[in-house]
Amino acid sequence: MKPGSKALALGLLFIGLVLVNYLASSLPVRFDATAEQIYTLSPGTKALLGKIEEPVTLDFYFTKSAAGLPISYKNYAERVREMLRQYVRSAHGRLTLNVIDPQPDTPEEARAAAAGLTPQQLPTGDQIQFGLVATQADQQKVIAALNPQREQFLEYDLSQLIYSVEQFDKKKLGLITSLPLQAGQPDMQMMMSGQRPPPGQFVTTEWERTFQIVPVDSGAAELPSGLDALAVIHPQNLSPKLQFAIDQFLLGGKPVFLAVDPSSEYFKRQGGQQAMMGGPPPNVSSDLPVLLAAYGIGYDSQKVVGDLENAAQVQSGSGRVVRYPIWLNLAHESFNAKSLPTAQLNSALLVEAGSLVAKPGSGLTFTPLVESSAQSGDVPSQALQFPDPDAIARQITPSGKKTIAALVTGKFKSAFPNGLPADPPADPAAKEGAPAKPEEPKAASGLKESSTASTLIVIADTDWLFDNYSIRKMNFFGQVAAEPINDNLAFASNALEFLSGSQDLISIRGKGSSLRPFKVVQAMEVEANKKYQEKLTALDARLSQVQARLGELQGKKGEGNRLVATPEIAKAIEDFQKQQAAMRGERREISRALREGIDALGNRLLVINLLATPLLVCGFGLWFYRSRRQQ
Repeated sequence: MKPGSKALALGLLFIGLVLVNYLASSLPVRFDATAEQIYTLSPGTKALLGKIEEPVTLDFYFTKSAAGLPISYKNYAERVREMLRQYVRSAHGRLTLNVIDPQPDTPEEARAAAAGLTPQQLPTGDQIQFGLVATQADQQKVIAALNPQREQFLEYDLSQLIYSVEQFDKKKLGLITSLPLQAGQPDMQMMMSGQRPPPGQFVTTEWERTFQIVPVDSGAAELPSGLDALAVIHPQNLSPKLQFAIDQFLLGGKPVFLAVDPSSEYFKRQGGQQAMMGGPPPNVSSDLPVLLAAYGIGYDSQKVVGDLENAAQVQSGSGRVVRYPIWLNLAHESFNAKSLPTAQLNSALLVEAGSLVAKPGSGLTFTPLVESSAQSGDVPSQALQFPDPDAIARQITPSGKKTIAALVTGKFKSAFPNGLPADPPADPAAKEGAPAKPEEPKAASGLKESSTASTLIVIADTDWLFDNYSIRKMNFFGQVAAEPINDNLAFASNALEFLSGSQDLISIRGKGSSLRPFKVVQAMEVEANKKYQEKLTALDARLSQVQARLGELQGKKGEGNRLVATPEIAKAIEDFQKQQAAMRGERREISRALREGIDALGNRLLVINLLATPLLVCGFGLWFYRSRRQQ
């Protein structure tokens, strides 16, 4: 081929590639090859877009021409814009998208500020607008600041914005809790000293996107009127009348979310602080025995689930990374794939959780939502005062899967068949000399059974709602962002949205989880740890026998109450020392063998990853060359 012809061919090839790329970007067809389909609209989003009654306008503000704009913002803005275009295509004319570049000191920037967008400051000191405004008729909602660190929530945020602009009033969620989930209110002393109230947990921020949260005091006698759903989290010292109100709320057909805990990490930390100050230890467990028993749900507030297979890896006090079987690092297999609240979830971290069982004869439908593995057993919560991972693992006798969260539906029977409970008798000493009060008229007896099908979600853990176990907070150019480390937040929001009826939003969650457990390595570690525990248990039994024998020998004292070092004692001590040395050697061998297997697997995968692409390219080149030769 002549040099001129080669140059022409290369030029035509370049033009062809440009045209192919342009046509590919213009076509409405997309192929999503990601494992979790993070670039594909969820069925919930498509259903939500199909329910739009009046047209919605989306104004996407992004100052793309700002100097010093980080590449992460440019890439994320392109991702947002492409996602919004998919929304417009799927809405079939019910969505209109306006992409706006609000330059400084322009009417566009003024409109962005008037809509409520929050300026974001760049490292150069300049400010940009990067947010979204949704308008339907005279209703307007905004995402004040889009942040690349929240990319995993992008589709949910966009769909939730469109959903919220169609809702004139948020549903009311009653919240009964002994935990500091909501931000504290500043008192007079804080205001005078300039102190800030304690921040709330991110889970309530997520709930507030959909609900108006109405706090309810645990000592209240009744629930506020107009509640659409109720969340009862770590209930402690609830008055009998408030428990009756919860019972009647559920029997009236309103949904309830209940989270109890046999061992709250939050209250255990509080107990340590109170002990240092000489105060009494707090109650770390929570339970509603009257209600749960009436609803046919078995729960023991003194037992914690230990799972040898799903044990989370934590760092011990000595700096060694160990598997902690009462901290459960659950994967996709632990969630009910056929139930809406958990169908899209891939991971969760539960801390010292309890278990639930369905009692026969209740007539209710008990559907497990979250389960541990078959290598699970119960551990008494009293044994966790000085938790040692190895010691706890030795206490676990696997007895099958444990249900940690469940969906209970059907017609419930009241936990208070005799009606509103009477107030507890007052202190007789306080009544001396006080005039007798007239007897109050007896209240109505209330519902004895659900008037319609009722829905209850119960989970035997509360620590998973705290930020420490669900998100990683990051400060990104002045904006505090929450990066999820698992699907704890998604489960919390799914559960409440399922109960409130916003089921279109549920299937959007659980995309792009950062936790991708290596199950082969996990299985190797479980098997090695199982072998290790068996040897350790056997050795402990032998050591106990030796120590008992030493005690007997040391009890034989001669004249002057002194121990006589007989050959028998010396031999027993020598055996004891040899067994200790042998155990240390076994530990090293097991650890070395485990690391060798995992390292060898990692090396094989590394070689495959490095060679796979070049080999595929070479193979394609050879095939193409042979095809040309044959032609």
